[in-house]
Amino acid sequence: MMIRLFASLLATLFVLAPVAVQAQSQTQAQAPAFSSSRIIVETRGRGPDIIFIPGLGSTGSAWRSTADRLDNRYRVHLVTLRGFGETQIGDNVSGGLAGPAASEIERYIREQRIDRPAVIGHSLGGQIALRVAADMGDRIGRVMVVDSSPFFPSLIDARTTSDQVEPLARLGYQALLLFGDQALKSQVAAFGVDMGLAGDMVFEGLGLQGGDRRVLAQGLYEALTVDLRPRLSEITAPVTVVYGWTRDPDAPRNRLEGLYRYGFEGLPRTARFERIEGAEHQVMMQQPQRFLAAVQRFLS
Repeated sequence: MMIRLFASLLATLFVLAPVAVQAQSQTQAQAPAFSSSRIIVETRGRGPDIIFIPGLGSTGSAWRSTADRLDNRYRVHLVTLRGFGETQIGDNVSGGLAGPAASEIERYIREQRIDRPAVIGHSLGGQIALRVAADMGDRIGRVMVVDSSPFFPSLIDARTTSDQVEPLARLGYQALLLFGDQALKSQVAAFGVDMGLAGDMVFEGLGLQGGDRRVLAQGLYEALTVDLRPRLSEITAPVTVVYGWTRDPDAPRNRLEGLYRYGFEGLPRTARFERIEGAEHQVMMQQPQRFLAAVQRFLS
């Protein structure tokens, strides 16, 4: 039973797993070079600022196809958490992951003198975007979360608490740290668990670009246990929630909006929900044109 519940939590995480922007002058404000032991930021283009934060096991390149269509009118900032992909792990070797990453993104915004950026985050990156918006208040212009939730286990049962999930999350942390995502996938399959909505995408999310097992395991643990719903009331920026959707009434993704509406109901203003038909968890990769159109509406 524990293995089945754990698999269900994983499935929800990874398959479930900007902005009134102000006009800026032709010349972007010059700021000192930014260095961080926890994140890497690639910046290009000129114009109003958009900060992209990837999900678990992804680097900033997950956003590249979207950024390529925007950097002629916007200044895009592609964030990578150290330890994802082939990047050096840096200080992410120990301690938390999402909290320190959010703090470093906030420091980046301050030091680079970025005025009310739009922040777009996918999955775990969506949770980081919510942290940044809660911490910085009106310093953030607008937020888009892509296939993300302030507390992933609530998409299974709204009564679930972090304390209840923690033993299962710790099991996942240890299994991923010791054996890696592919071995974890095989272990779950050996028990005959139906991953349902997630299927292989649960583990493709972890292994999409891969990374250091220590960072992947910590990210998985935090995404399953951190409940950001109490902080939603601190977010003053408008929030848009984008998610993959299907017309099939029997598919779980057909019913996602109701679950998301409940999860985000603590926001001071009602979030805007936008579904992307034909996409699952990796929305921006699976339906790039439809996702780009959603981003353009978000920015307009």
